[in-house]
Amino acid sequence: MGVRDRLIERRLDDLTRRLRKLREELRIVEEQLEHLVSEADDTGLRAMVSETPMAESEHREARRHADAMVAHRREILATIGDLERRQDELLDRYRH
Repeated sequence: MGVRDRLIERRLDDLTRRLRKLREELRIVEEQLEHLVSEADDTGLRAMVSETPMAESEHREARRHADAMVAHRREILATIGDLERRQDELLDRYRH
């Protein structure tokens, strides 16, 4: 096994660790997102029923938190996609 192959293997190992960590983070974010969306829905319903400025403010805040988590989830998914493409490229180089 040459130096080039060992270097590729090290990079693949690093990518595998990073992907594993990101997938775990994604799992946690998705659980949190489910909770935040549910909370935003609940506060939205309360705001509709009560029609008070305080209830509407709580709903806007809950919606902002949910939207921020959606954006974070999107970033994680994009990073995972990028790392998977890099991993595929390295695997192709390793095989040739």
